[in-house]
Amino acid sequence: MLTKSPLAKNPLDRLNEAGLAWGEGTYARLAAPIGAAAFGLYILLTAFTAWVMPDANWDMLPYLAISEEGSYPDAQALHDYAYSTVKAGVSAGDYKALTDDGGGFRSHMAENAADFHSLLGMYRIKFLYAEILSTLSAVMSPVQAMHLVQVFSVLMFGTIVLLWLRAEKALALAPVVGAVLIVADFGDAARASTPDMLTSALLLGGLFAYTRGREVATAILLFLAFMVRPDNIVFLAIFAVLLVAFRQRAWGALAGFAASFVAYFAISHWAQHPGWWPHLWFSSIEQHYNMDGFEPAFSVTAYLKAFAASLLRAVNLNSWVGVSVLALAGWFAAGRAGFRLDRRAGILFAALVLGALAKFAVFPIHDTRIYFPHLIPPFLLLATPFMALWAASVRGQNRAALHVIPGDKP
Repeated sequence: MLTKSPLAKNPLDRLNEAGLAWGEGTYARLAAPIGAAAFGLYILLTAFTAWVMPDANWDMLPYLAISEEGSYPDAQALHDYAYSTVKAGVSAGDYKALTDDGGGFRSHMAENAADFHSLLGMYRIKFLYAEILSTLSAVMSPVQAMHLVQVFSVLMFGTIVLLWLRAEKALALAPVVGAVLIVADFGDAARASTPDMLTSALLLGGLFAYTRGREVATAILLFLAFMVRPDNIVFLAIFAVLLVAFRQRAWGALAGFAASFVAYFAISHWAQHPGWWPHLWFSSIEQHYNMDGFEPAFSVTAYLKAFAASLLRAVNLNSWVGVSVLALAGWFAAGRAGFRLDRRAGILFAALVLGALAKFAVFPIHDTRIYFPHLIPPFLLLATPFMALWAASVRGQNRAALHVIPGDKP
């Protein structure tokens, strides 16, 4: 039996409710600056972490090698340069992990310059990334140059996100985007010395320019994103097809695709890329030690096995599938509530989703970093309908409050 009315609250409860009400009211009034500040702080911390706690990954070795091929035309000299440079730029423990795996692939490559050199065609195709590293290495250590590119890419990416949200009057959602970034392994992509973060920032800039109708900037940034990672051609092709199919005028995106399409064949030939199937074999089926003249016969069975294994890992070990499903759920929920994307944004949303699926189908590899460029733009596109949904919800609550008559009893 109750000894006092449940409506009689003690002072601590009243203080707690007052504090929550004050916090809710304050955030409602200052949601945009608070959201921008919180997101900005997260980006700065991520950039700082990328500089002071970078990830030492094996791909550093071939990327540094291709950036200085002009200075070391001999395979052995280039091999010695890459390994000595990385040894001087990372800890002893990290270097051992990169060069000694008990007689496996890494141990072999540390001792065999010819085989190491045979792999470079798969990295040389990332032409712009190599040129940036080469330029920066003239004024700082090559390993520091890789870290600087990562820091710049993180800051660029974060700045574009904030500009996009501000343009859509959706800065209040910045903490939500930050949470999505955390789930999408943004920190790992920032710390890795690979071109993935740079191409993500450039692609995001190109897509933002597209949403604002800035055609010249769209063409330039999409082309630069391709030059950093040519596998962006898959997304650009799908985007171009959808733009033409739905008769959407966007010559910047089409020009970016056209330039990338022409450059793809020129760069592939120049880089002596081994080709799609040998590269896929190396990445998803078996690490072949020497890629010179390696031309395995195409096998549907081998492809399907690689596809199934990568899909299993992607679903259970990586985050990109879950983040993509979350974006689709957001799109569905907003549409069901009556707040749909406009035609221009809808075409881009579809291209991003289909682009990620097509990229996996063409080259089944499970790592989230490969698909990261596709993960965040859908949420930024959804910012506008979700802000409209939020505003409609607030208006509905206010109208309901007007119908409450003081003193009424149930």
